[in-house]
Amino acid sequence: MSTTINHTPNNDRMSILEARQRDIWRIFKIMSEFVDGFDLLSRASPAVSIFGSARMKPGSKYYELTRQVAYELAKTGYAIVSGGGGGLMEAANRGAREAGGESIGLNIELPFEQKANDYIDQDKLMTFQHFFVRKVMFVKYAQGFVVMPGGYGTLDEFSEAITLIQTKKTKKFPVVLMGKDYWEKLLSWIKETALAEGSISEADLDIFSVCDDPAEAVSIIKDFGIRHGYVTNF
Repeated sequence: MSTTINHTPNNDRMSILEARQRDIWRIFKIMSEFVDGFDLLSRASPAVSIFGSARMKPGSKYYELTRQVAYELAKTGYAIVSGGGGGLMEAANRGAREAGGESIGLNIELPFEQKANDYIDQDKLMTFQHFFVRKVMFVKYAQGFVVMPGGYGTLDEFSEAITLIQTKKTKKFPVVLMGKDYWEKLLSWIKETALAEGSISEADLDIFSVCDDPAEAVSIIKDFGIRHGYVTNF
């Protein structure tokens, strides 16, 4: 008669059980973030999410461009959603505030503190623990994305949006990449490498637009809304 030998030490078995218990409780934290985020954003006006670097300072070229496009969008009646921090996120909320529009911030807990900027409406700031929940909030209620110059986080949010549209996991919505000089080499790689190698199709290039003019960005988003109406994306 054979006997199954348990090679897992008792202390390791206990740590596994404790980890499982923590994961179960983590599910409730994740659920609460979804519920609170949906509640906040479902009560807002049709919204546009604006992304960009946390490191660019007031007065810099792209800070002022972000502030201007947010101002013009808010004047048109859109709520502005940012990542809630400094840099171009601050510029987006600042432009919304200056236009008298709704200014929403979806902040994130980080090992190094990301302080929420001062231009978010007092009742429209939410701080997330989980990046993936926060990204759902950026997309679900957005009537458009404006992607300003930024780093890994901005690229992540841009890639997430165009992948969801490409794979039809979300309804199509306008994605506007602003800062032609900044994104020039990325756009060249997309066309000269990814497209040339067959990694994407010609039609995939139409998923997003590129411009430098805030008025043009507003027109792209507004015209899309007029044609397709304002609905949640999934």
